[in-house]
Amino acid sequence: MTRGRLAVHAHLYQPLRVDPFSGHLPADPSAAPFHDWNTRIDAECYRPLAERGTLANVSFDVGPTLASWLETESPQTYHGLIAADRAAGGRGSAIAQSFHHSILPLASAADRRTEIRWGLADFRHRYGREAEGLWLPETAVDLPTLRALVDEGVRYTILAPWQAAETALDTRRPYRVDLGGGRSIVIAFYDAGLSAAVSFEPSATSDADRFARERVAIRLAAPPDGGGTGPLALIATDGELYGHHQQFRDLFLHRLVMPDPTGVDRGFDVVELASELIGPPVESFPVARITERTSWSCHHGIARWTHECPDVPDGRWKGPLRAALEHLAGGIDALTESLSAGVEGSPDPWLARDEYVRVVLGAESADEFAARWVGRKDDRPRFLELMEAQRWRLAMFSSDAWFWEDPARSETRQVLRFAARAARILDGIAAGHLERRLVADLGLLVSPGRGLDGAAIYRHALSEVGQPGPV
Repeated sequence: MTRGRLAVHAHLYQPLRVDPFSGHLPADPSAAPFHDWNTRIDAECYRPLAERGTLANVSFDVGPTLASWLETESPQTYHGLIAADRAAGGRGSAIAQSFHHSILPLASAADRRTEIRWGLADFRHRYGREAEGLWLPETAVDLPTLRALVDEGVRYTILAPWQAAETALDTRRPYRVDLGGGRSIVIAFYDAGLSAAVSFEPSATSDADRFARERVAIRLAAPPDGGGTGPLALIATDGELYGHHQQFRDLFLHRLVMPDPTGVDRGFDVVELASELIGPPVESFPVARITERTSWSCHHGIARWTHECPDVPDGRWKGPLRAALEHLAGGIDALTESLSAGVEGSPDPWLARDEYVRVVLGAESADEFAARWVGRKDDRPRFLELMEAQRWRLAMFSSDAWFWEDPARSETRQVLRFAARAARILDGIAAGHLERRLVADLGLLVSPGRGLDGAAIYRHALSEVGQPGPV
């Protein structure tokens, strides 16, 4: 095959915005005239994409935290996404995403496994099939993360071109990364120029036909380095670009990927990404190496989520925030292990946590889950409380808390509510004073814009949802 091919991937994601104490999604005045940002972005982006059937002609992932909201609050959009995957034929158009959008290279081996397993279980629950590909949050990657994907049956993922160790890598073909022990994974490195144009150049997306002619066709005119099959260009972007970040960009995408109604041959084909990556034998792809602990949205690897990344004016608060939450996670984990050991049969809390996603998704009742893991009825309520604490402890590492310039923003306050929920569950069981220690740790960070320390931001986050401050 020598004809050029174009594939498009849309990463659809919204953070978990529910109040972990009530389960409700509070109103957000900044999203006016809509109730909240989920509702607004759905109206501007997700629903139009689903109604037009555009997603059947692209590759896409829907974050589990968004999918759960769509299922209950926007069923028309939700069923449109499922229908798009089925209408695509072949291998389907959807791929999975790890569950809470945490930065996996920063996670422990157990957390990494749970996030991947929860994401794959969510995909299976919604689409009725196994996921072959998985989108890594912020495309943050290292070799242990890729090995964890392969261990769970994932066959490919998508990365930015600068995440390849080779500086002159031709992205117009798939690659494989060898992981040792005879294992490998297929990588699609997206096209930097085309993806940036779609993301950041409104003039480039004002005319899809011109974009196809002047950008895509030119990019696909020559064969990739090394010959073989014809060139494959992948455009990968946030899905919210299409109608939310840029009005009418959803119409651009539809025109770009749908068959031309006039019958004009653009000189390239729009193809299903999964078939391009999984159809050929893995051995047919050239070998590439990755640059570890890199991402698509931080020019300094994964520093944006750990310490003073130059991508923001003052990131001195980021390290103390992560240290505070990791300190809390360590305390929660220690209590989870010690309290689980006192349960009849000493169930493995980490294997149980991996399966607790069935309760989160509503695929199994809490009582049914507890009966499978704990023999004595009197022990079941406590074991379920441990699993709930772990649920919110995982959620508190959502990447959004560190992404922006100030911890006083709503994204960080939301993560602090998750931390409070997890700490208070354990403190109610074991009186471990986890929340008290968390507040002390948070006092070490300061908002550069507001001058508030982390303890004050924590109290404000709780007051917003009607919860009392720490004792």
